[in-house]
Amino acid sequence: MTDDIRKIVDSGLNATLGFHFADVGADRVELTWTVGPQHLQPFGIVHGGVYCSAVESAASIGAAMWLGDRGHVVGVANHTNFLHAVREGTLSAVATPIHRGRSQQLWLVEITDDQQRAVARGEVRLQNLTS
Repeated sequence: MTDDIRKIVDSGLNATLGFHFADVGADRVELTWTVGPQHLQPFGIVHGGVYCSAVESAASIGAAMWLGDRGHVVGVANHTNFLHAVREGTLSAVATPIHRGRSQQLWLVEITDDQQRAVARGEVRLQNLTS
């Protein structure tokens, strides 16, 4: 991972939520995080917004890596389904491309717990903004 990409993945909301990028590439992105009190909603389970953020972050980084120097990407839709409530443990989000075209990309992100159970699943559509 280049220093420029490292600065992006280790800053902003990613840093606030404690996301660690284990694998970053144009064809696959994996991020992990350990569930803590900052991730929980009032009923003691991971807040849906955390899953949406992980989905958006993983897909956006992968899409940006694929587009490279040709421009930038911006998310235009994030559809995330919550499948299994989590209170603690380590979660992993893996993003892979479904479609990469001239103007848009579509990425699938699957989030699992440390027992490999499906926790959430999302798709992100991204617009390619070419220079």
